[in-house]
Amino acid sequence: MHLDHLIYAVGPLGLEAEAARLESLLQVKSVDGGIHPSFGTRIRLIPLVDSRHIEIVEVLDHPAAEKVPYGQAVRTRSSMGGGWLGWVISMDDLSEYEARLDRTAVQGVRHFPDGRLLEWQQLGVKGLIADPQLPFFIRWISEPSVLPSALPASIALDEIQIAGSRERVAEWLGSDVPDVFDHVTITFDSPSGYPGVVSATFRTTSGLVRI
Repeated sequence: MHLDHLIYAVGPLGLEAEAARLESLLQVKSVDGGIHPSFGTRIRLIPLVDSRHIEIVEVLDHPAAEKVPYGQAVRTRSSMGGGWLGWVISMDDLSEYEARLDRTAVQGVRHFPDGRLLEWQQLGVKGLIADPQLPFFIRWISEPSVLPSALPASIALDEIQIAGSRERVAEWLGSDVPDVFDHVTITFDSPSGYPGVVSATFRTTSGLVRI
């Protein structure tokens, strides 16, 4: 299992302004990630070291956003003012999780602004919707040169704070969630309100930054 990326749903500022705010906090530049045509969303990316990234996502006025779980999840989080939507784990094979969760992975595609195509499979977004502390799973299909991990990066994910239960996430993953998961510290606090990712801390050129 690889802790692949974090998803940040934009609030009323919109995608460009929210991306600029995060860029200022982290002292890096984001990259135009294009549109998810089958999900009704568009994104910008902030690359991180260790083959990770932040996905900054905005829901579009598009029929898919009303029908597809990922678009629904983004719309719901954005309607609450925006913020961390969730965390995502990548793996080479999703078949074990398809069998255990009794679900079939869905195909994801995204076109870069220059026309290149990125393809992957994802599984478990409905679990995220039902319980936002839970990660969902992806398997990258495209060749490494077009993956977000190919982007140059200078900052690292140091810690994720989650409102929820370590035991509940472990049950979902089918394995323990150690204090340090894939070189990232994972802390859990009892939720006092909305469960899910409360904050993420990054190692930057100016020190630790918590968002």
